[in-house]
Amino acid sequence: MNPMDTQNEAHSSANDPEAERVDHIVRSGPAGAIAVAGIATAIVVALWFAFYFLVFLPRGVIH
Repeated sequence: MNPMDTQNEAHSSANDPEAERVDHIVRSGPAGAIAVAGIATAIVVALWFAFYFLVFLPRGVIH
């Protein structure tokens, strides 16, 4: 079987509404994953600052 035949078969299913929906989702990119990663990073940074200002600084200078 010719590899070009399989590519043509894959493109011929582009009229399928499900395939069009999947193509649209893939083209839109990983916005949700980026948002979740950004929120998780913001939480980690906020916890680090909270630890620094609420735990480390009140203990004073180490002698």
